[in-house]
Amino acid sequence: MFVCICKAVTDKAIKQAIAGGAETMRELKAQLGVGSQCGKCVCQAQQILHNELVKQQQLIDSLAKPAA
Repeated sequence: MFVCICKAVTDKAIKQAIAGGAETMRELKAQLGVGSQCGKCVCQAQQILHNELVKQQQLIDSLAKPAA
């Protein structure tokens, strides 16, 4: 699904950028141009960023637990 119509950025592209190390909206803006024109995509992009970072942290936490 397109998140940023102005720059033709999809949710998949945002998730790939996050998987590649982007951790802030500033980094997403620099890499993909999200939020650099009309700004209507910022809320949705922030939500995707937050959700993906939470998923990454949960994965790290689950891997850090010792085996029973």
